[in-house]
Amino acid sequence: MSASKKLSTSVKAICYLAESYPSPRNSKEIADSIGGNASKIRQLLSMLARNGIVKSTQGTKGGFILIKDPQLIHLQEVYCSVEDRKAFHLDVNHSHGESADRTTLFNDYFLDLFAEVQVDIEDKMRLISIARIMNSLRINNNYK
Repeated sequence: MSASKKLSTSVKAICYLAESYPSPRNSKEIADSIGGNASKIRQLLSMLARNGIVKSTQGTKGGFILIKDPQLIHLQEVYCSVEDRKAFHLDVNHSHGESADRTTLFNDYFLDLFAEVQVDIEDKMRLISIARIMNSLRINNNYK
């Protein structure tokens, strides 16, 4: 399992918007600040906008603005807004022949196990707010 680049980039963008509040920031400003591709950041922010975390504003001073308090934004909400795959994804092999029944048993076992682990991961992410992440970074790394 690899760490989610979409999730980490989204969290960095949200933190940047929280620090910039109430001024809107465009995707280029965000990309320059947090590192990354402005187009990809725009895609992620559009997903976050669909889920009521940020808002897009138009005009010469337009961009994205945070519309939810960082204390009320939980990692799980961000994760579900931007991820199209679960943290533990099982690519199920479909076998043919004598081993098909055994493969199906293993696949079913691991699908159930990964579903349980996914629930545990999401439950833990519900306990972590964006404000908590920002505070932790401030304490541990002299973050703004």
